[in-house]
Amino acid sequence: MADKSIAGRLLDGINYLLLILIAAVCVVPFIYILAASITEPAELIKKGFILFPTKLSLVGYRYILSTDVILSSLGVSVFITVAGTMANLFFTALMAYPLAQKDLMGVSLIMKLVVFSMLFSGGMIPTYLVVKETGLLDNPAALIVPGLISAFNLIIMRSFFQQLPDGLEEAARIDGCSDIAILFRIVLPLSAPVLASLALFYAVGHWNSYFNAILYINDNAYWPIQVWLRQIVILAQGGIGDSAQFGEDFIPPPAETVKMAVIVLSTLPILVVYPFLQKHFAKGALLGSVKG
Repeated sequence: MADKSIAGRLLDGINYLLLILIAAVCVVPFIYILAASITEPAELIKKGFILFPTKLSLVGYRYILSTDVILSSLGVSVFITVAGTMANLFFTALMAYPLAQKDLMGVSLIMKLVVFSMLFSGGMIPTYLVVKETGLLDNPAALIVPGLISAFNLIIMRSFFQQLPDGLEEAARIDGCSDIAILFRIVLPLSAPVLASLALFYAVGHWNSYFNAILYINDNAYWPIQVWLRQIVILAQGGIGDSAQFGEDFIPPPAETVKMAVIVLSTLPILVVYPFLQKHFAKGALLGSVKG
């Protein structure tokens, strides 16, 4: 028994050590980005990698906020994320609910086509031509409409709907409710866990998306924050603000400081929203993945 106890403690110690190492791998980059964004530029250049800055400075944030570009792009990202997520959930629910009905003709064929769309797509050029011919170029709707329904999320929501008791819908129909009324008055209110999970999936996808904006949006007034972040990180240009308002002696901060500050600003909204949806996240994803 003593040997087993020692072996068990040793195994627990190894598990804790591995978990700490994995957590450090995940957390240290965030700490570095935050520390680099508030570090004095001279100290950042001198040390290169820093986790605990000794000289604090917000010059990077002042510099990127010296123009309306970042603030307007944040507004575009918030609009696309909120409007896109609501549209995604609405149309995903409209498609998932009838596909969850056992007496609907052609459900098997439709689901095969849905799965097929997960494996194959029309390609970038045909999709671009469709967006162009529908008049969505240089329109924020181009970042929402082409991906209105995710096949993966559709399957999760359909599986969740299938697990709801049939008696609820039968009782509602006896009371005279239509299918639309059943969906919005009974099914969706009972589907908060899966809706929260899919809302997080869709919202993170919209917030982090930049490639579609590069393809479909030529007017930089409609660029989301991720596109500007890409411009700063890849092109390594810090001069996106108007440094003249700081005075003639103002020296723009190095590109590294600006990049870190923009990364913090672009990541913070999702980190703030996640705790409010986290309690529903695991439950909704698991419940919606039991049935195929």
